[in-house]
Amino acid sequence: MEEHGISHRTVEVNGISIHVAEKGEGPVVLLVHGFPELWYSWRHQILGLAARGYRALAPDLRGYGDSSAPPSVASYSVFHIVGDLIALLDALAIPQVFLVGHDWGALVAWYVCLFRPDRVKALVNLSVAPFPFLPRNPAEKLVEYFRSLYGDDYYVCRFQEPGVIEADFDRLGTESFLRMVFATRNPGPLFMPKKAFVPLDRQIPLPDWLSEEDISYFTRKFDKSGFTGPVNYYRCLDLNWQLGAPWCGVKIQVPVKFIVGDLDLSYHYPGIQDYLHRGGFKEDVPMLEEVVVMEGVAHFINQEKST
Repeated sequence: MEEHGISHRTVEVNGISIHVAEKGEGPVVLLVHGFPELWYSWRHQILGLAARGYRALAPDLRGYGDSSAPPSVASYSVFHIVGDLIALLDALAIPQVFLVGHDWGALVAWYVCLFRPDRVKALVNLSVAPFPFLPRNPAEKLVEYFRSLYGDDYYVCRFQEPGVIEADFDRLGTESFLRMVFATRNPGPLFMPKKAFVPLDRQIPLPDWLSEEDISYFTRKFDKSGFTGPVNYYRCLDLNWQLGAPWCGVKIQVPVKFIVGDLDLSYHYPGIQDYLHRGGFKEDVPMLEEVVVMEGVAHFINQEKST
């Protein structure tokens, strides 16, 4: 993407190195990617925002791409991830941003708004899995909830034991795994049974919004950095639940727009549509301005419907 004027730098923040892609001048929009993605997932938005008078910043989160990947699971708590982003803004002398998150990046964005609302002008969140935003339940940890609901083959549960899912990904092959994930349009729960991770005798076709050049970029970067850092985010879900106790009951106090596709798995969890459309979401996010449901769009909404 360098030919489009997107510049790259590495910034030392919060004890690690964070790779950042950026373009444009003006008010800052911080774009936070999800799993299994990179800054590159925002390639279209970076160009579009820069053309409209904004400065777009898209980091590789810790554990991803060209950013540092600390070895310990506990290094991937939301305190660490939010700390990275706030330290990045400090290093670049940026007092406030428009914040945009997708998937895990959207979950991180909720925590940014909980911990440091003073740094956020407004939030746009896309395709948050597993929930758009739900207050912390002091009686039940998330992994236990998912296991009781969907069993051990549910992807969040399969990700918990260190090294196991990484070996499965390696057996399938990085490119095949990424093709499988990006191509899925099943809005039901995402299961990853062990039998699914065997070498394929065919190449999974890409969706029309993803080119061979795109999948090659993702593959190169995940081959380089591996999946342990990204999967450690899921292994910190229960740790985040513990750390979040002081914010139990705290509401999101920044202007918010929420966008989801009607084929997105996050739109089909039990009770989520009622929560979004019948007042529960607005109660927890009082400054919610709009919920947009895009027809015929699946999970990777910022790439599938980039404009």
